[in-house]
Amino acid sequence: MSSSAYPPPVYRPREPAPAFNPWWIRLPILVVTGGMLFGLIVAVALGAFQVLYSGRIVPNVRAYGIDLGGMTPLQAVEALDAAFTYDDSTVFTFRDSAGVWQASARELGVSLDAQATAARAFAVGHGQGFVSNLADQALAWLNGVDIAPEIRYDQAAALRFLQGIAAGIDRAPTEATLVIRGTDVQAAPGAIGRSLDLTTTLAALDSAILSLRPGGELPLMVRETLPVTPDTRAAADKARVALSAPIVLTADDGSGAPLGPWTIPVSQIEALLRIDTLTAADGTQSLDVQIDTAVYRPSLEALAPGLVRPAENARFHFDQGTGQLVNVLAAVQGRRLNVDATLVRIAQAAFDPANRTVAMVFDMLDPQYPDSITAAQLGITELVSEGVSYYAGSSEARRSNISTAISRFDGLIIAPGEEFSFNRFVGDISPEEGFVEGFVIMGDRTVRGVGGGVCQVSTTAFRAAFYAGYPITERWAHGYRVGYYEAGDPEGVGMDAAIFTPDLDFRFINDTDYHLLIEAFIDPTTASVHFRFYSTNPGRLVTRQPAEITGVQPPAPTSYVASDRLQPDQQLQVDWPAEGAYVRVLRVITDLNGVELRREYIASQYQPWGAVVQVAPGDPRLN
Repeated sequence: MSSSAYPPPVYRPREPAPAFNPWWIRLPILVVTGGMLFGLIVAVALGAFQVLYSGRIVPNVRAYGIDLGGMTPLQAVEALDAAFTYDDSTVFTFRDSAGVWQASARELGVSLDAQATAARAFAVGHGQGFVSNLADQALAWLNGVDIAPEIRYDQAAALRFLQGIAAGIDRAPTEATLVIRGTDVQAAPGAIGRSLDLTTTLAALDSAILSLRPGGELPLMVRETLPVTPDTRAAADKARVALSAPIVLTADDGSGAPLGPWTIPVSQIEALLRIDTLTAADGTQSLDVQIDTAVYRPSLEALAPGLVRPAENARFHFDQGTGQLVNVLAAVQGRRLNVDATLVRIAQAAFDPANRTVAMVFDMLDPQYPDSITAAQLGITELVSEGVSYYAGSSEARRSNISTAISRFDGLIIAPGEEFSFNRFVGDISPEEGFVEGFVIMGDRTVRGVGGGVCQVSTTAFRAAFYAGYPITERWAHGYRVGYYEAGDPEGVGMDAAIFTPDLDFRFINDTDYHLLIEAFIDPTTASVHFRFYSTNPGRLVTRQPAEITGVQPPAPTSYVASDRLQPDQQLQVDWPAEGAYVRVLRVITDLNGVELRREYIASQYQPWGAVVQVAPGDPRLN
């Protein structure tokens, strides 16, 4: 084994310990003593500060830009009051078309509460806790404190001022008016209403004051209210036109001959004007002037019958060779007054300054049977019956009346189911309608009257209806047997039909499915009256049995009547004697195979009749 490589240890001698230093004891004592001395100085200084500022505002406290440090609260109040001039120097202006108003901030309720502001400034570092006060005072010393001034704003004062402005601005809207007095029309336009929007205006003023805006002009928020009825000028113009002149109504007789005129005077127009209020979708209103024409309805309705022209059917004959209708009298379009349309025209003319004339309005009426209608359309194919009577020996007046009456029936068409009325078609038996005076049977006498001879025509029509098989719905016998109606074969007694308008009529019904065409004429060569009925035979035959005559009575004595037309020793027989009797004529209707369909009697009661002779007044036979 080898020997160790480590070197042998070295021995050094120990150094002696250092000597003791006394500053290690003195230095802490000096520090502590210095600290205590500094604290005493600080305490004395702080105490002196607290004593000095016990009744003053601590340094570096400011309000409204004024350093209030070192001031007592009273001094601070005085300083703030002296510095705050906003309330008196600031003036606000309010302008409107109604005027200009100005007010200082003070008048609007702005003021500085200097005492409250000074109190807040004094409160900095003067709290209840010593440490807290020291902290506040230190912060104020280092950083400073700005106290917001206590500015008071009495909004009620501002509102009162604005309400005073509103009193000069506010006005209610004025409605337009229209007054009609006679022909004087007075119109006044409406006016826009205005009102100060106090809420909006006060809000703008609040904003300016609270930001201490340096016065100037502030807007007035004014609301405008349109009148519900802003203008009446258009209505007034209409009223003036309506009252400018009368309205004239015109018409013609349908053939071009003028009728009227009828005038509506201005005084009536004024009484009929009315003022209407019209409301639009947006709620606005306007006035309109109208005329109440309904008052004229009764007058127009009273005029209407005289202005009516009935439609007149075409008149035809039947050509048996061709089976066609031959037009013998053209149809005439009728008319009737349209009252409603005429009233509309009156209302329109009332407000038309250029045209004050109103042509009455008529509705045109088409005839039932125009010129173009055909026999095939009407179902007319053949002659179904004929009636004949004779008038030989008639006076000129009687012949004239027969001719006039028969013209009323020639060419007539009677519809299926229609009732024929002799009186309807013969019309008014008067001189104005072409009839002349002659002798007529009235009750139990023969007297002079208009229309003698018309019964010759009704009798002939009765015979045609009898042989056509039409149901007779009204027929009257004459009071006595008349020779004219018993002349000729095979008619004889009991085949007459008396009429006396409007009470006694002759009627029958077209009970077939076909139209009936009547041809009526006079044959002067045989002094005969003819009625021919053209239609289509529904399949029936008519036969007349010989008349049954019973209860025969001798004629009455001759009677004499006075006539101013006769001279003494002159006489004129106007009627002839006739026996009285009860007569029945049997009509039998069968089908084409002879099967009886119905039978009916035509009965007549005739009174005995004496001759009637006219003599001059004073003739002894009159007694």
